[in-house]
Amino acid sequence: MEAFSDGVVAIIITIMVLELRAPEEVNLAALQPLLPFFLSYVLSFIYVGIYWNNHHHLLQASRHVTGSVLWANLHLLFWLSLFPFCTTWVGETHFAAWPVAVYGCVLLLAGGAYTILTRALIACHGGDSTLAKAVGRDTKGWLSIALYAVAIPLSFYKSWFAFLIYGLVAAIWLIPDRRIERTMHDSAK
Repeated sequence: MEAFSDGVVAIIITIMVLELRAPEEVNLAALQPLLPFFLSYVLSFIYVGIYWNNHHHLLQASRHVTGSVLWANLHLLFWLSLFPFCTTWVGETHFAAWPVAVYGCVLLLAGGAYTILTRALIACHGGDSTLAKAVGRDTKGWLSIALYAVAIPLSFYKSWFAFLIYGLVAAIWLIPDRRIERTMHDSAK
């Protein structure tokens, strides 16, 4: 499951970077029209990296998987696979309302899918497992989902502000989440 997921993530990143087009002009001013696409690419790359990193931590605390875990993982990968489409649409439309809203919906559904995967793994390992203890209440996960839910309708009023909220959620997750590492270390003592 981990190797398959890594391969899908690598393909997602490859597709996103292939959408970056170099300008034909040779001056810095030629880069300005590409800025919206580049900003959406950077945020999407960060999100894919966050999911990849957290997915690895999640699987480190797992000893086995079930069919429901495999399907939950595939569900997560489906939503992540839409990142290249949303990244391109947001960038090419210079942060228009509908593309930013759809980007937020994909973020919301990916976050929900990650929560489902986490719950499926906890069900597989038990409520008293290292994984269950490490995840705890998952405050950051629920906060992220709430912020996406606020930003999506906001994108029709101020799409740039909604996109900034998506960036804020990414920043929250860039702060290392050591719950799984700490819990695994403590249980190994």
